[in-house]
Amino acid sequence: MTKPVEILAPAGSFDALVAAVRCGANAVYLGVGDFNARRNADNFTEKELKEAINYCHVRNVKVYLTLNTLVFDAEVSAALELLSCVCSLGADALIVQDLGLARLIREVAPDMPLHASTQMSVMNIEGLKKLEELGFKRAVLPRELSFEEIKELKENTTLELEVFVHGALCMCVSGQCYLSGMLGGRSGNRGLCAQPCRLPFEAPGGTGFDLSLKDLSLIEHLPELAGLGIDSFKIEGRMKRPEYVAAAVSACRATIDRVTKDRRDSDLVDYSGIETQNEARLKEQLRTVFSRSGFTDGYYTGKTGRSMFGTRRHEDVTAAAPVLRELARLYEREPQTIPISFSLTAELHKPLLASVSTGKVNTFVTSSYKVQKAQSHATDVSKIRDQLHKTGGTPFKVQATDIKADENVNIPLSEINSIRRLALESLEKKLAEGHKKSTFFSEYKISIADYTKTGLLELGTHSVTWMKKDPDATRPNAIVRFSSADQIPADFSGFTESPGYRVTSIIIPLFTTEDKYSRIKKLGIPYGVEMPRALFGPQREIRKKLKEAKSRGAAFAYCGTLDAVMLAKRAGLRVMGAQTLNICNSFALAEYEELGLHSSVISTELEIAKISALRTPVPRGIVSYGQIPLMLVRNCPVKNGRNCRSCNSRLCLTDRKGIRFPVTCEANGGRASEVLNSRPIWLADRQADLKSLDFQLLYFSVETPEKVSEVLKAFRDRSEPKGEFTRGLYYRGVE
Repeated sequence: MTKPVEILAPAGSFDALVAAVRCGANAVYLGVGDFNARRNADNFTEKELKEAINYCHVRNVKVYLTLNTLVFDAEVSAALELLSCVCSLGADALIVQDLGLARLIREVAPDMPLHASTQMSVMNIEGLKKLEELGFKRAVLPRELSFEEIKELKENTTLELEVFVHGALCMCVSGQCYLSGMLGGRSGNRGLCAQPCRLPFEAPGGTGFDLSLKDLSLIEHLPELAGLGIDSFKIEGRMKRPEYVAAAVSACRATIDRVTKDRRDSDLVDYSGIETQNEARLKEQLRTVFSRSGFTDGYYTGKTGRSMFGTRRHEDVTAAAPVLRELARLYEREPQTIPISFSLTAELHKPLLASVSTGKVNTFVTSSYKVQKAQSHATDVSKIRDQLHKTGGTPFKVQATDIKADENVNIPLSEINSIRRLALESLEKKLAEGHKKSTFFSEYKISIADYTKTGLLELGTHSVTWMKKDPDATRPNAIVRFSSADQIPADFSGFTESPGYRVTSIIIPLFTTEDKYSRIKKLGIPYGVEMPRALFGPQREIRKKLKEAKSRGAAFAYCGTLDAVMLAKRAGLRVMGAQTLNICNSFALAEYEELGLHSSVISTELEIAKISALRTPVPRGIVSYGQIPLMLVRNCPVKNGRNCRSCNSRLCLTDRKGIRFPVTCEANGGRASEVLNSRPIWLADRQADLKSLDFQLLYFSVETPEKVSEVLKAFRDRSEPKGEFTRGLYYRGVE
């Protein structure tokens, strides 16, 4: 191990925070209010946040605040108010998902360290380099990466890297899941995921719970991750009880301490060394207190498949009860980890004086008690020393004492105890208050109402302007996305020339074969290529495909992640943002414009009224038709029942109500699969509501050419839907 590593623990409550700190966490992450990805955790009030930060800083533990949800324009002012509070209290960093919010933070709190949440879905070098340029200090990597992929990223970035090493494992890549939002209006990107993936979803021949993975555990791999130079080992679990936090932190701490000791004892360390009995016991307790049919390291080792799937069984629940009391003992006592020296001066007829020092921080206190001459028995210096050493219940351990007392004085033990408590309380206060606070420029505070009226928002060196749109303008043009060039109908040219509802461009997969391009060019309209969202590991093949697409006439790239945006931009293609960029506010649009977007589909979790109100020069659109992807998954659930040869990328998952959700993998070139919604969005008959938009995206995924033609005719004619359909979240929104 070349440097100390951080054990980062979840703190969904103050009790969990105490458990984490007492068991050896170097840092905790926690949420306040509604701007964090675990809004259903107990979380902290602003008053409790101050207490939590002080508690941690006294004990040399860092506090990272989670502002890792998507923010709507109307919420920006409240988010900045929270930010002002966080800066004043001295939080050590903010974990952020929304690039628009990150932009604002850089303006109003320029010295606040930013950590890129795993919800950003950044998984390759291009994305990490851009985060560096945007001023981020750290990136939280996706859970789906293998050891080799993590290694490559670490070797090619100056960013600190944080890796999840234990806890719940979502089926979907973080930040790319819309299942909970679409099915029940509770958005995972807004911190209210209802975890519908843990319910029965069955693939043919599968487990019956083919969207539910076992919990992740990489604790046995911590030595080799430490050897890579990974900066932070993150434990998931802000919804978990303190005993779970204690078990997870203790298991990680035991492993790290062993490796650290091995490193001190020898320059030749085998990082696969033998775990101690204590480590084995802690890991077993951790499995017992919470698991889903055990643990998995399948992504890390590259061994994906059926063995990674699991559920929370009855026996998993009942096994936890007996170990809770034992785990509670792990954190019932305050460990004394901060060495201090104590000085006490007792001069006859003068107040009792004491000072205490950590070596860096000193404090002096005076007692109201005046030292008296002994009438019979003088107070022995050894007695005074013994009382000063009684620091139980505090994080301090007395290592040295310097006692200067006049001869033949009497000092009641209660007075010694009192001044000891007074000195330690003063030291705690100094340690808490001495921590660096971040600057917050309150003069940049904004009013959303003001910029909505004027069309101009000024914030520091940045401004966001917006294009006024004639409310009587013709309906927006259509961009058509195909999952395969084979879906293009024979009569498609009729829709590119229609004055009523004209298709202005199409999108085809980046992995379209060469023989399809001649037909696409004959259509006579611009076309773009869809970038995969699953961009794990080296991207040599992607760069090659982008170069080929550009040489064949592709005008733009349709990009659903920051990684994809940067790869496409580097290849010299114009960039169209996909709905999976999760753009939900005007500031995110402004930031992505600076990153190179020439147009974008807005998040499908935003209502039409909110989309229409966005202030931006970037042309905006929505998905007005299509079975949109609800999940991006690296471990294909369909493979639980059959192999890729027999799949043909046209199978479905069936939920407990018998509803079928198609699973495809074309858009990602076989790198990952997508679970699509069970029914298409349909807004052909709602064109009057879409006048403020610049374009509409028709998202074809599993349709035949005949179905594509039928849908295009229906949109041209503003037809009402036939069969099953949804309005998506465009009218009901998400929480």
